Amino acid sequence: MAKILKGRAKKLGLPPGSLVYAGDKPDRKLKVTILEFDEQECREREVSSFAECLMLDNPQTVTWLNVDGLQHLEDLKNLGECLNLHPLLMEDILSTDQRPKLDEWPNHLYLTLRMLFYNETSDHLDTEQLNLIIGSNYVITLHESDADLFDTIRSRIKSGQTRIRKSGADYLAYTILDLIVDNYFVILERFGETIEDLEEELVTRPVPGTLADLHKLKRDMIILRKSVWPLREVISKLERRESPLIKESTGIYLKDVYDHIIQVIDTIESFRDMLSGMLDIYLSSVSNKLNEIMKVLTIIATIFIPLTFVAGVYGMNFKYMPELQWHYGYYMSLALMALIAGIMLLFFKKKKWLGRK
Repeated sequence: MAKILKGRAKKLGLPPGSLVYAGDKPDRKLKVTILEFDEQECREREVSSFAECLMLDNPQTVTWLNVDGLQHLEDLKNLGECLNLHPLLMEDILSTDQRPKLDEWPNHLYLTLRMLFYNETSDHLDTEQLNLIIGSNYVITLHESDADLFDTIRSRIKSGQTRIRKSGADYLAYTILDLIVDNYFVILERFGETIEDLEEELVTRPVPGTLADLHKLKRDMIILRKSVWPLREVISKLERRESPLIKESTGIYLKDVYDHIIQVIDTIESFRDMLSGMLDIYLSSVSNKLNEIMKVLTIIATIFIPLTFVAGVYGMNFKYMPELQWHYGYYMSLALMALIAGIMLLFFKKKKWLGRK
């Protein structure tokens, strides 16, 4: 949250449409690639001049323009001018903390959504904003780093034996959305395995580190919910085909994506409930363990209270105490204390205060 506020603070007092990068990704070289295809052929190339982006107006093909790196503001400004993108839209692209949303512009649709990655090295959930622009015959994707999920889509397009080559830009946009949503299931599967292992550890041998793992998972669930929940509304708007850029044939596939998002949301809510329950179980387990310890200490103290009384009485050493001169007084006092302790132990056992039921 502090990083988000820090990014927003960079734009304080600036006029609307000011290009300010609000992210925290390390600086990297801007990479722009164009994948142009139709049913017969497919061409992919990396471009250095933004003037080459004007070919997006070719009505005979579908063009996918992918931009990696949002840190170079002057280059992005030139790109926006080349593609005739509104300054407010460019400002949204650089504000990398946005919730998923859908904006309609005269000639295109603008979507933001979150790509999720599980970092195996740091055991941490990484998230990155994907900016998706859908035109009549082109799709533009812009994100901060080169860590995308689109290699499988590129391979399908290049293979030629795919529906993408025979469909329009709206179907390509659907394919990208479907891939990102399917990746949510992969992330959730990983979290499900982690939660199962943590649940087993919680039942058998909870340790202080278990609490830290629970809090970490709860934070990750908050990130997941924030990334997925608003996307339901975005896909619902696309599915209703309120824009002429979305064909009726694609709406059927978007409905399937919508159903998948509902499943993801239900799974996230289930995981959140499980984690809340596991946290309660952990706190109850710690409390019960403390109660067991206190019960043992209380029983020990209760047994020794009368023994201490007997020892205190016969340790006063008054001159006229008759038992002090008795030959068997010491042994009788030990026997008395043992008898008292035995009676108390039998009483505690009868009340089932010792051990478990």
